[in-house]
Formats: sequence, structure tokens, C-alpha cells
Amino acid sequence: MGDSYLEVDSLAVRRGNALIFADLSFVLKPGDSLIFSGRNGAGKSTALRALAGLLPLEGGKVSFVASDERDDLPLGAYSHFLGHHNAMKREMTVRENLGFWSAFMGNSSGGPPCSIDQAADAVGLSDAMDIPYGYLSAGQKRRIAFARLLVAYRPVWLLDEPTSSLDSASKALIADLANRHLSSGGMVIAATHEPLAFGESRELRFSGPVDLASDPFLPEAD
Repeated sequence: MGDSYLEVDSLAVRRGNALIFADLSFVLKPGDSLIFSGRNGAGKSTALRALAGLLPLEGGKVSFVASDERDDLPLGAYSHFLGHHNAMKREMTVRENLGFWSAFMGNSSGGPPCSIDQAADAVGLSDAMDIPYGYLSAGQKRRIAFARLLVAYRPVWLLDEPTSSLDSASKALIADLANRHLSSGGMVIAATHEPLAFGESRELRFSGPVDLASDPFLPEAD
């Protein structure tokens, strides 16, 4: 990723009549991770969706500057967004689902290629490739959703509650995948209620709509 970086400057998002947050600013460089924490409804998921380009901005700017590509593309072109839903078709097999995402997304330059079989093996589900996705357990479905991030390289991962529905072993597996992504120069932003062992992450705690709080961001706990 070289000299690539992600810069968020004075971001503000409104939902309906409520200003959810304002003045959100940070910079991430290759290998950096950032955790969004806070209570339900505080704005963590909204922030991730705004970064991905899925919500309109009230103000501010999101810029991803790539060292070897055009720098006028939105962050969505350089990122994976993994939300509460896994974005898989129940009737299609695991192989068919991963094959769709591989073909649909393609690879950004700078990323190591990863085949569908390698991705399934990385999440411990190589023996489930020909099983319809709908037959999998909740934890298996979440792990396959992470395999989706591997079959089409993007430098930035935007993860909303990434370890939901996972047991302790699966959480450790996901942490390992995220740390490998970071060690290869990727970046991770995750919204969570749970501790995440994603590198040496900085934490940004959301406190709720600006209209209901004097300061939308509480200081990081010691």
C-alpha cells in the first residue's frame, strides 16, 4: 500500500431531524486499526455506513489516497463493508456465493490474490463449499461472510459488530484474519460492543446524537 492513507475530515451525518455526530476526523495509514465503541444507537453503525458511501453526509469529507492509483474515487471503491447482514444468498452454495463476490468485486491493486478455496480454508469451512448457505449455522455464516473479504482484495475493511454469533474459537480466528490484513498493509475500522484484538487499535467512543449530548465523542478510557 506504500504511501496510501485514509483521511476523514470534519464528518457530520444527520438522520431525520437528529444530527447523529459532527466533527469526526481521523487519519489511518497502512497497518492502522480504529475501534468505534459506545451504546446502542450512539452512531457507530451510522458512521461506518457513511464512510462506505451508503449514507449522505451532512458535512465533511472522506478521502482515500492511493499511492499507485487515482485518488478521486470514493472510499467505497477501496473498502469492504460487512454489516449485521452477511450479504449471501441462502439458496446458493458457499462456493457459488463466494464465486459471485469474487467476480462482482474483483481485486484492487496491491492485494495478494486469494482463491475461493483458499478463502474457505482460511475460515475453517473448506468442507462446506457445496452446501447451500442457508443450511449453515449462524456462526458458520458469519465466518463465510469474512471469506467474502478475502476473495476480492480491498485495503480498507469496515466491520459492524464483526464477531456477533461467534464462539471464542471463531472470534480468535477472525482476529487472526484481521491482524493478517493489517500486517500486509491493510486498514480496519470496526464498530463493536465486544473487545477486539485487532492490532494496536485506537478507540473512538460515540455517545449519541449531538442534539442530546454536548460532546458527541467521549474521551478514550484509560
